[in-house]
Parts: sequence; structure tokens; C-alpha cells
Amino acid sequence: MGKPTGFLEYLRELPHDRSAVERISDWNEFHCHLDEGKLRQQGARCMDCGVPFCHTGTLLNGMASGCPIHNLIPEWNDLVYRGLWKEALDRLHKTNNFPDFTGRVCPAPCEGSCVLGINDPPVTIKSLECAIIDHGWENGWVVPKPPRTRTGKRVAVVGSGPAGLCAAAQLNRAGHFVTVFERADRVGGLLMYGIPNMKLDKAKVVLPRIAQMEEEGVKFVTGTEVGTASPAKQLLDEFDAVVLCTGATKPRDLPVPGRDLKGVHPAMDYLAGNTRSLLEGSKGGGLISAEGKDVMVIGGGDTGTDCVGSALRQGCRSVVQVEILPRPPIERAADNPWPEWPKVYRMDYGQEEAAAKFGADPRIYLTTVKQFNGDAGGQVKEALTVQIQWERNDKGQFVPREVPGTEQIRPVQLVLLAMGFLGPEQPLLEALGIERDARSNVKAAFDKYATNIKGIFAAGDCRRGQSLVVWAFNEGRGAARECDRYLMGQTNLP
Repeated sequence: MGKPTGFLEYLRELPHDRSAVERISDWNEFHCHLDEGKLRQQGARCMDCGVPFCHTGTLLNGMASGCPIHNLIPEWNDLVYRGLWKEALDRLHKTNNFPDFTGRVCPAPCEGSCVLGINDPPVTIKSLECAIIDHGWENGWVVPKPPRTRTGKRVAVVGSGPAGLCAAAQLNRAGHFVTVFERADRVGGLLMYGIPNMKLDKAKVVLPRIAQMEEEGVKFVTGTEVGTASPAKQLLDEFDAVVLCTGATKPRDLPVPGRDLKGVHPAMDYLAGNTRSLLEGSKGGGLISAEGKDVMVIGGGDTGTDCVGSALRQGCRSVVQVEILPRPPIERAADNPWPEWPKVYRMDYGQEEAAAKFGADPRIYLTTVKQFNGDAGGQVKEALTVQIQWERNDKGQFVPREVPGTEQIRPVQLVLLAMGFLGPEQPLLEALGIERDARSNVKAAFDKYATNIKGIFAAGDCRRGQSLVVWAFNEGRGAARECDRYLMGQTNLP
């Protein structure tokens, strides 16, 4: 694939980002594209490696190795190299309903398992994917494609996040009448309110896809929480099948003294309120603001990074990000070999911006919070942190132990809890009588997606637990396939 000697001739080159100092003054996307000549050179670096691992989608040591939706990466890399952009887009759309989303927010496990990456920087797969789909929009190649015939079957999809949108798109493609229920005021779930605008532009990227789906025949019903606003079991009376894609929205809390003080919030409350405010063109609507405050983000990962980037754009006075795990190594450790996802130290956009403004990476490792202290009005004013070390307990499990004498008081007026999620919210599942596993997720076998209730399927984070957007795509497409098989006795969906 690509040019046979391309990996020897061309170095890995990523598109330039807008400068960190400049971009924190607005909420616009900050990634740029390379010019077409350089993009074709990057496509040329894709090797004729024989056994490409980039699109395998295998789980190794609990993490994705390769693309979970099995994107045909070497093929569209080759098409980009040859300048066949429309053909590259067609090939990309065969496995990915929304490459404009993954091309921006996916951490690119495909690059971690690129064969070239064994001893050289890997192919720039993610930026090429984004360039292909953006090229498609610019040239008018992305157009509504309603199904030619309808089956007469009606399917309800509950939740309009990445899994729900993929399930709806595929089921509509199969000819079913699809209605998507969303409890928020706008469609998109995590894509709309969980990921900030500078990372995924709502008006330029998300809304055009929603409009395309509507033109293809998908019906969206917003502001409706099934099980509250409408009886849950009514779904089974009105629809021939149901696909649950409600996500894992129950946040992990931090049960320490002072948790109930004003100014301590779950990260998603903060991110969602800020995005809603931006979309409404005002700072009203319950916005949690970091302006002029010392901000503490507890937890790493994408959500923590998004909180850091958002706080900087709101004009925080300072920001610190607390992580309980040790700082990753600069290079792969011996127990983290290729093609596993490389667990190495890297600075994401939020940390780069904090370093540009305040002079250093905002993360402090091997640290946890013992308590929050407040002022006379019940507002958080400081946090007591302590360093920890990981030791094995009598069962051989690694547990954190406090390091005596390392306590530190840190001034803070806004705390954002970004420590992940514990599973889906339960009321709807209870109302439907859905069985759950030991982690409170919907019990449904992978690759089958059927729950214990006939005609009800589940996909995405509500089934597998908190995971990547690209895994939600995998599950949404898979659940659509199995739902179609249930309705029709057979399926042509991939």
C-alpha cells in the first residue's frame, strides 16, 4: 500500500495546530490540514507490510490495538497517495458512518499498532482520515442517501450519542423506520455536550451529520427521557424493536470531607453547561465558570483534558490536574510491547495550552485529595492533597498508600471531578426489566447485543462500560446488524 519506498523517503509530519496562546482566546477548532501534496506523501508512508495490524481492532491487555471498527486503512492510505480522494472517502464510509467525528476525537489506537511504528514514527492515520472526510464535505460528496425501499418495521433507539447515531444510521439504511429519543434539548449525546467545541465543532461537524440523517428519514425526538416523560414499556407497544444506547452517565464520585461544598462539580455538568451556553450565545443557563479562579481537575483522560482546556478558555487564574497514577514513561516499557497501545507520556492539547500559559504541564502524579475546606459561605476555598505510592496488599492487589509528611494545602475555588463513570443510570433499565451484569451494565453478549427482553438490544457504554467513541461506533453498528436480523430473519448489514 502507498509508495513501496515511501516510508524510507518521507518523515512523519502532522498538520500544524493554531498556537496554544492564540487558540485559548476562542472556542474554535484548532487543528489544521496539511496541503494536498504533503497529505499524499503521508499516505505514501503506508508500508506493504503484509499483515497490517492497524485495522484489527483486537483487545490486548484490556486496551484496543488497531481500529475497533476495522477501517480499511491501508486501502484509503493508498488511494490518498494516488490522489483518488472520492474513492478514499467511499472506502472510509464502508466501515465508518461518521469519520468526521473519529478523525477529530479518536485517540487513534490504529497508529499504536502500525507496523511502521515498530521502529519509526507510525503513519499519520488519524489526520489522513480527517482530511479525507473534510475533503468530501468540501467537494459535495457527502449527500443524503435515503433507502430505496422501506420494510414497514419501526425501531426505537434510546440515546443519540455515538452508539445511538450509528445504530440509527444503519437501521435506516436497512429500510426500517427509525425514531431516536434523546432526553437533552439537542441531538448528539456525548458528541454534543460531552466534548467541547474546540475539539469537535457542533455547527460545522455535528449538526450537518444530524441534518443528513433527518433527510435520510431518521426521526429525532429531543427533550424526552424515556421512562420518565413517557412510559418505558410503551416502547414495546409502539415499536417492533428497541436499541438502548443510553451511555454510562453515572459519574464516579469522590467521597471525602467537603465534597458537598459549593464549587465541586462532576466534569460533565461543567462541560455540558459550557457547551450549552456557547450554543445559546450567552453565559446564562447555569454556566459553571472558571473565570478568575484557581481550578483543580481531578482525574486524567480525555475528560480531564477537556476540563483543563475549557477552564483556560474561560480565563482561570491557575489550573492543576491531579492524577493518582504514576507518570508514564517516555518510551514503551518492556511489558508494553507493540502492537499494544503505547502507554507513554504525552501532552494532549489541554496540557500544551496550560504549559504555554503557566509554564508547565498542569498534571501532578501519584497524588490524591483527602478533603476540601470551605469558607463561611460554604464555597470551596482549598484542597488538602497527599502523595501516594502503590503497594501490594495481602491479596496481591496494588492499592494506594499515603506517603506520610506529603500533605499540601492548595488554594482552589472550582473543583471538577473527571474520574470516569460507574455505568448507566438505572431507572429505565429497571422499568424495562433489563438484566444487568456485576458492574450494573446491561447484560447482553458482545456481537449479539440482545438483552433478556425479546426485541430489546443494547450497545455502547451502557453495555460495555465507559469506553472510546470508536468502540461505541463498533457496538452501534453491531447492534443494528443483530436488530435487523431479528426483524427480518436475515441481514445484509456489515
